[in-house]
Amino acid sequence: MKKAKVIYDKEFVIGQVDKRIYGSFLEHMGRAIYTGIYEPDHPQADEMGFRKDVLELVRKLNVPIVRYPGGNFVSGYNWEDGIGPKEKRPRRLELAWRAIETNEVGVNEFVEWAKRANTSVMMTVNLGTRGIDAARNLVEYCNFPGGTYYSDLRRQHGYEQPHNIKVWCLGNEMDGDWQIGHKTAHEYGRIARETAKVMKWVDPSIELVAAGSSGPKMPTFPEWEAIVLDHTYDLVDYVSLHVYYGNPEKDTKNFVAKSLEMEEFIKTVISTIDYVKAKKRSKKVVNISFDEWNVWYHAHLEGKDQKAEPWAQIRAIAEEDYVFEDAILVGCMLIALLKHCDRVKMACMAQLVNVIAPITTVKGGITYRQVIYYPFMHAANFGHGVALLPKVNSPKYDSKDFTDVPYIETVATYNEEKDEITVFAVNRDLEEEMQVEFKLDGFEGFEVVEHIVYESDDIYKGNTAENPDNVVPHKGGNSRIEGNVLTSILPKFSWNVIRLKKKEN
Repeated sequence: MKKAKVIYDKEFVIGQVDKRIYGSFLEHMGRAIYTGIYEPDHPQADEMGFRKDVLELVRKLNVPIVRYPGGNFVSGYNWEDGIGPKEKRPRRLELAWRAIETNEVGVNEFVEWAKRANTSVMMTVNLGTRGIDAARNLVEYCNFPGGTYYSDLRRQHGYEQPHNIKVWCLGNEMDGDWQIGHKTAHEYGRIARETAKVMKWVDPSIELVAAGSSGPKMPTFPEWEAIVLDHTYDLVDYVSLHVYYGNPEKDTKNFVAKSLEMEEFIKTVISTIDYVKAKKRSKKVVNISFDEWNVWYHAHLEGKDQKAEPWAQIRAIAEEDYVFEDAILVGCMLIALLKHCDRVKMACMAQLVNVIAPITTVKGGITYRQVIYYPFMHAANFGHGVALLPKVNSPKYDSKDFTDVPYIETVATYNEEKDEITVFAVNRDLEEEMQVEFKLDGFEGFEVVEHIVYESDDIYKGNTAENPDNVVPHKGGNSRIEGNVLTSILPKFSWNVIRLKKKEN
């Protein structure tokens, strides 16, 4: 059996974990909204048409914030289409995903859904086909109490109290030529600045996210961030990052190491932000909103997307049938976010339902959890407090794109209020279990509450409508603690959650 050692010290804190690091995303794309969260004729639909079975699974995920309504969709979206009486709302050609948008769900409906899901809204404004005017009007509609045209319009629509949406994204992936209204960095920086300015004039309490590069492979990265922040630094609070990973070549060892690339992406953006900060002699710290991340490749590779007819009202696109190895990488990506929680304050797994999502629905039928649901649920429910800096001594391996990949990927959180430690750990080794000695310096008198293990006898196994509990976690993990040394056996190729609590006197 291979062995590894990890040191955690109570004094070596990375930072406070902002609960919004466990956010998600819902776009008017595929079946995310229609037959996803909203299906009025479903047996489980509530009085507004929202599926109660979906709401239940979302609440169990403990998602604190959900980005809406896009994504590429937002760059062609007129928010006014989705308010007022439903029978008067226009049907539009939705160019980003080649569908018909009925506008049955809009701003007010989504805010209502978010309340029922015990979450909050991260609203995105259209800086593709629109700009300053539409954005300021939307903030007024959502957040101003009353006595003005747009705030009174909201009240006429049945929402007397303002929605008080506190986080707003300034467009989406504007560096991508696939984007409606694609812009250069200077063009985007200018419109983002002027839009940010008036949005904060309407409501000075809001936080703003500038659109960063669409991914680390973009030819403009990271110059885009530097130019955009040069224009917007004093007005924005976050820069967005997006990344998706796939494994079409079935190289598992390389695939599950891709969280290392994610960490480099984060570090590069932090460096770029701080370069602009220094250049401007600013004392303000701009942080990161990693508001799109996930595994995404199955649906296209399997030809499912190509079968979705264009200009249908509901196009079943980007519906990933996730397999267990995807769950392992998702676990590693969650650890990567926590390891940088001093600067990554928000993040959104993209997306939440049906589209590259942890939750899948059957139209008119059941809803079930994809395999990626479980690591996210564990992190969002147990990963609170402060993140502790891991000092890892682990056997390593090389892969096609990476050298010195540690078999053990880990981070721990300490919740002082509850006197709880949670150790998250992935064993990347496909062949062998690993004995890991976790030295918990400064922590005395703790006991193991549970050791959750997520493993599978087949890394290509997933959950399906026919077999929704094909791969589920169990609580049969092997962990024991003596003094401040926690010894755990991590099964081969597994996600582990080891929870400790201070003993009662």
